[in-house]
Amino acid sequence: MLYRKIEAYIEDYLKSDSNKILIVDGARQIGKTYIINNVGQRLFENYIEINLLEDSISSRLFANVKSVEDFYLQVSMLAGDKMKEHNTLIFLDEIQEYPELLTLLKFLKKDNKFTYIASGSLLGVTLSRSSSIPIGSIEVKHMYPLDFEEFLYANGFNSFSIDALKSKYNNKESLDESTHLKIMDLFKKYLLVGGMPDAVNAYLESKNIVNVRTIQSEIHEYYGLDAAKYDKENKLKIKRIFDMIPSNLENKKKRVVVQNIENKKGKRFADYQDEFDYLINAGIALEVKAISNPVFPLVESSGKNLLKLYLNDVGILTNILYRNNIRAILDDVKSINLGTVYESVVASELKAHGHNLFYYDNRSKGEVDYLIDDYDLLSVVPIEVKSGKDYTVHSALNNFLNNDDYGITQGIVLSNNREVVQKGKILYLPIYYVMFI
Repeated sequence: MLYRKIEAYIEDYLKSDSNKILIVDGARQIGKTYIINNVGQRLFENYIEINLLEDSISSRLFANVKSVEDFYLQVSMLAGDKMKEHNTLIFLDEIQEYPELLTLLKFLKKDNKFTYIASGSLLGVTLSRSSSIPIGSIEVKHMYPLDFEEFLYANGFNSFSIDALKSKYNNKESLDESTHLKIMDLFKKYLLVGGMPDAVNAYLESKNIVNVRTIQSEIHEYYGLDAAKYDKENKLKIKRIFDMIPSNLENKKKRVVVQNIENKKGKRFADYQDEFDYLINAGIALEVKAISNPVFPLVESSGKNLLKLYLNDVGILTNILYRNNIRAILDDVKSINLGTVYESVVASELKAHGHNLFYYDNRSKGEVDYLIDDYDLLSVVPIEVKSGKDYTVHSALNNFLNNDDYGITQGIVLSNNREVVQKGKILYLPIYYVMFI
């Protein structure tokens, strides 16, 4: 099983007496259906899976369901022999196809005849457009591509070795040279493979980069085409913004430039808010908002018109940038700047760990790659990401930490360097320790 953490979360939910129905939300192709199938069939004697996407394009049995009784009748037509009031799980896959079923979940849970779980690929989009969602009756768990820790598990690490690494991180200790080189080797391979389950499985089975890249290309193309299905009016603008993400990240500022989306004068950032929201809510792009006044909590002072977008998977990004040339990453080719790749993997790691993503933007003092909230200290932590050997050069971070008005006591620099060093307010960490932040 690739997803250890989400598997444990789903299992704990299904064993609990929660008064809410769990909905696993996330981008397509990240393995939601597979993992729910795996856990559900293992825990329940009677397991019923209803793919609402298939239903919406074929028989449409659930298109006009208005009541609990209607729902039971339609389920019985598919799996009546499994509808036993004890030890039965009903899994509603792709529930966003019928938003009215989200409202019905409250009453299905109240009737308490069966256990339910659901998944949605574009649930964020559906929730943002729906006005009758029973918020108190559902629990949404966001699922992301495999993070680096899960990639280590997939490559043979066990909980003992991961706990040992985490202990080193917690104690601010460096790894020995041989262990460092081993983890760095796997980290670079993670930059190539990413966290899409099909790509990871292809790598584990064949170690063939062509096979991995083929899968990544198909997923990337599928994401671009998916916009046409869910937002026909704005599909060209959505796809244009999505296709621009890699090239934007190669620019110095890395932020979205509105003038590049359409060749029209007078367009403003707000004119594309729906398109940005689609990409973000669909889970295929990660947003990083600008902050000029870093006060905890950051969300209260985030800017609306200075936005960076990252792809949801670093493997898809390196496929676009380097195709089958794996040496660009594995050999640290001096002529290639991997800053974009490193920033992307940090974005996906932080997001998978529950952080909202911000960056510091100040015309006179420069930019800091990431800002995150520290809820223990009720403060802000700046993070700078370095891919080269000049990891100790970071004037913008220095300016940020030296500003007494901000009151920030700790900054982090992530790099390829092995040693963990505390120097003044700055903690230098090897890049792979991002899996524990």
